[in-house]
Amino acid sequence: MPVVLPTLRSRLLSRRALIYASSSLLVGSGLTVYYLNSGPSFPPSTKESRRPPPPWTPPSRFDNLRSLKASSQQEPFDLLIVGGGATGSGAALDAASRGLKVALVERDDFAAGTSSKSTKLVHGGVRYLQKAIMELDREQWALVKEALKERKVFLHTAPYLSHMLPIMLPVYNIIQLPYYFAGCKMYDILAGSENMSSSYMMSRSQALETFPMLKQEGLVGAVVYYDGQHNDSRMNTALVMSAVKHGAVVANYTEVVSFYKSDEKLKGARVRDELTGEEFVVHARGIINATGPFSDALLHLSSQASTNAACPKPTSLSATPASQHKNIVAPSSGIHITLPNYYAPKTMGLLDPATSDGRVIFFLPWQGGVIAGTTDAPAPLEKDPIAPEEEIRWVLEEVRHYLSPDIKVRRGDVLSAWSGLRPLVRDPKNVETSGTAGLVRSHMIYVDPQGMLTIAGGKWTTYRAMAEEGINCAVKEFNLRYDLSGNDRGSPIEKCITEDVRLVGSDYWGRNMFIGLIQRYGLDTEVAKHLSESYGDRAWTVCDLAEQYDETDDGGWPLHGKRLCDLYPYIEAEVRYAVEHEYAVKATDVLARRTRLTFLNAQAALDALPRVVDIMAFHLGWDLARKKQEIRSTVKFLESMGLKREVVDAQYKNVGGLPEPIPRGWRQTLVIESERSLRRIFSFISTGLESFSSGAKYEPVVIDGWPAVPPVYSRAKFEKGELVALRNAFEAFATEASPNVAPSHIYTSAPSPTTVMLSTKSLPISQVMQVLRKVPGYQEMSASGLNKDLDYVIEEAGFKGRKEIGFEEFVEICGDLKEITFAPAQVTHDSSRKHRKAIPVEKSGGGV
Repeated sequence: MPVVLPTLRSRLLSRRALIYASSSLLVGSGLTVYYLNSGPSFPPSTKESRRPPPPWTPPSRFDNLRSLKASSQQEPFDLLIVGGGATGSGAALDAASRGLKVALVERDDFAAGTSSKSTKLVHGGVRYLQKAIMELDREQWALVKEALKERKVFLHTAPYLSHMLPIMLPVYNIIQLPYYFAGCKMYDILAGSENMSSSYMMSRSQALETFPMLKQEGLVGAVVYYDGQHNDSRMNTALVMSAVKHGAVVANYTEVVSFYKSDEKLKGARVRDELTGEEFVVHARGIINATGPFSDALLHLSSQASTNAACPKPTSLSATPASQHKNIVAPSSGIHITLPNYYAPKTMGLLDPATSDGRVIFFLPWQGGVIAGTTDAPAPLEKDPIAPEEEIRWVLEEVRHYLSPDIKVRRGDVLSAWSGLRPLVRDPKNVETSGTAGLVRSHMIYVDPQGMLTIAGGKWTTYRAMAEEGINCAVKEFNLRYDLSGNDRGSPIEKCITEDVRLVGSDYWGRNMFIGLIQRYGLDTEVAKHLSESYGDRAWTVCDLAEQYDETDDGGWPLHGKRLCDLYPYIEAEVRYAVEHEYAVKATDVLARRTRLTFLNAQAALDALPRVVDIMAFHLGWDLARKKQEIRSTVKFLESMGLKREVVDAQYKNVGGLPEPIPRGWRQTLVIESERSLRRIFSFISTGLESFSSGAKYEPVVIDGWPAVPPVYSRAKFEKGELVALRNAFEAFATEASPNVAPSHIYTSAPSPTTVMLSTKSLPISQVMQVLRKVPGYQEMSASGLNKDLDYVIEEAGFKGRKEIGFEEFVEICGDLKEITFAPAQVTHDSSRKHRKAIPVEKSGGGV
């Protein structure tokens, strides 16, 4: 023992042992410091966020158009940017912040196309990383690395519009658990110092606690990684307004109709104000094409440019030069649907990396709803594409696979559905390649023979990097460092500063700013949070435009902030702000892009439409005819967002098939009342006096001897007369199980509840589809869609494997089929007849 202790002491206190201990302590301390400082950086809380920022009012659209008209060959703009989406707006901000004289025109509204119909993610792309590793693809690797860098910049420049979102990958095969975990860790490592937060593994019980809607059977565990999420069209608006604040001149609803060139290079464009039809020429030293999936259309115009500086329109089609351009954009559609918020937790997304056909589905909480969708399906080029019904049903089918079996995934839960076109690009040298195979979202910069610079491809996350590269190229291509007199304007023209340019609304914003809004204006908490996270420090200006509640004069709450829709936090003041401060000139601008009501719930947008049009009419001076025009065009747009036209017709059947505008003044009131009277007279002549009596009885429409069943979803599973139709169809096909029941018995009137529920016949389960095809209402369903839903219902009800079913089981199948298939019942706007009360969407799940 006396010998052992000195030996142990000498070894423990040796120089080598002390070096090892010190090194371990330093490494441990360094890792601890790194961990404590890891994760997202939040803007510091200051007292400035407790009070409004300095006032700023942008120039009006009229002033901007006047500035565009004032350009000349002697005093041109440095750049004319065509396209007001993410790329064009980002390029305008980049150029204006360098001190260049910039003009931007957009054919529709800002973010009217692809930029408002994204998956709402700010991400590097875990699937691109997988492809880069598995296929040793250096281009994909560079794309992911660039996107991860830009992701952090994105969250820094617009902190109120973007945030970090954990996304779960559920694992049902234990072999995949280390594979997914290693992939997510590689994602973290590739992000480096720009990483948001480290990915981690979850046990089965932790995954179910975090995401209780997840299917339990076979679940092994989960992997969670972090990406960003944002409000895309609000982000686009912030980019536009930030560019305006730096001196850019912008105009929406201004279309380029032709170009002119000098010395074989484009020097200007004839544009048309879509609101007035006025045309004029905008002169510029260089032109940038940032029209996304419509880039080829502008390239065709470029190849047909005139040499006349007046840029006249061709007198005939034969006078138009033939286009020499070959298309370089391959449009790809992204289909998304919005579901009620009870489909997912508020703070956890989900990614299904292995769907039935190899596509990827995101399942993400967003703005109080849940977005489910996929991407990369070849699509034709059109302005407002409609999500195909088969694609909607495919998404629902995939959602069913990973949700708990006690959750019925219903077609009626789809609150909105949209399709967005993504501009996947080809190298101009390989334009003969067809399809989307091998195409990625990496961007491309191309200068055509006429000198027009095209920025195409990419994605929302990399908009800033695309803009930087595009403007750098434009400065060199158009020699913008020097003015027209040859004077050097300095190196700042060549240096991009947008990594540090905070967008409008960010400077005086804090995460707790909503509390100040509540305390000053008496807002509802949900409304205050929404305004803070949608407008940043500009929310103070929005609140200044908010009217006081008439019913809260006695000290009630809230005091300000009248909602457009009871279920969502959008208020009337946002409409006024959009018109006065954000260039909104149509109702769709407000409902779809300044607010997001159309994307969250198309039916709620339809209900709010008359009030939105009325507010805009007051500020823009619309007459009654313009109000009606706005309502018609907005309803047409809502049809591209998943709202069925037959639903609108049924809801507003007694007021002309469209929402009525709210009259202002006695003249408009007189016109509206006159139209109502004429409709009553016409209906009286058509249907007779009996249909107008308050005691008129409900008589179901009969088609081929069967009562017609409207394909709607309501509080009751079956409408009047529907059980009779189902019973008759069942009796016609069922086999006789007892000699006491006549096989050919057909009911001609509604049987009693006891009679309906009793049956001694059975039906082969394979003939259920054949029976349903005889019942109106089910006939309207597409065969493929109904077959898939029927298989799901039979399995969910526990009838899989059964050969025969009775009438009661047949009725259960039909009821479940209606719940997951049909759209919800609507409330009729008729004072003489009222349907049952509609259930709020968050309680019933009723959608479009």
